[in-house]
Amino acid sequence: MGKTVQLPRGGLRSQADKQAYEDQSFVLRGKLPDTWPKDGQVTWAGSGSVTRSLVGADRSYNTLVGARVNGKSHLTVTGAKLGEMSVATSRGPATVPAWLFTLDGYASPLKRAAAVPSKLPRPPIRPDRGIPGYPVDRLVQIAADGRSVTVVALHGVCDDGSVVDVLETRGSVVLSASVKYLKDEGDCTKQARMQHVTVKLERPVGDRVLLDAPTGRPVRYKGPHGTSATWG
Repeated sequence: MGKTVQLPRGGLRSQADKQAYEDQSFVLRGKLPDTWPKDGQVTWAGSGSVTRSLVGADRSYNTLVGARVNGKSHLTVTGAKLGEMSVATSRGPATVPAWLFTLDGYASPLKRAAAVPSKLPRPPIRPDRGIPGYPVDRLVQIAADGRSVTVVALHGVCDDGSVVDVLETRGSVVLSASVKYLKDEGDCTKQARMQHVTVKLERPVGDRVLLDAPTGRPVRYKGPHGTSATWG
C-alpha cells in the first residue's frame, strides 16, 4: 500500500537532486550484482511471513531510470547490495527484501523493494459499466489521520470538473467518479483532463481496500516512479 522506493535518510539534499529524482535522471557509475537469491521472506511483526520471488538489481535499477537522462542534473548510482526495508501493507508494516543503491555523495542508500507482490485478489464487487463518468485513475495520497484520500479523476473539456462520491463499508471504500454539469458550448473534443480530488471519509481508511465502482477493481497508488504493482 505504500511506496516501494525510499530515499536516503534525511531525504535528498539539494533542489537539483530532488528534480533529478522526479525526472528519473540516474546514471550508473559502477557494477550492479548479477546474482541474487531466487526467493526472499516478507515478514510482519508477530503475524507471520510469506515467501516471494525477488527481482534482480538491474531490473530494480531500471524502474528508477527514465527514458532520457537530464545532463544538467542527475543522481549517480555507484553500486548496490541486497538488504531490507519497511513497506506499508494492508496487514501493517512489513519487512521486505530490498536493493540498497549507493548514491554518490550520500551516506545512506536509496532503497527499492525487491520482492514481487502477491497477485491481486478478485474484486469483491462487480463492475458497473452503467455509472456515468470515468474510472478513478489513481490514488496519490492518504491523509495522516486516514480520514481523507486524494485521487486523480478524469473529466472532459466541456464540463465543470470532477466529483467523487464514496460508499463506505466495513471492508472497503468504494469510489465513484463523475463530472459536474456539462456546459453548452457547441462542439467538444473527446479530450480527458486530470484533476486531484480529495474525498473525506466518515472514519479512517484503516485496512479497508479502496475500490473503483465502474470497474470493481482496487484503486492503484501511483508515485513519481509509476504505478505500484499492488493497490491502495
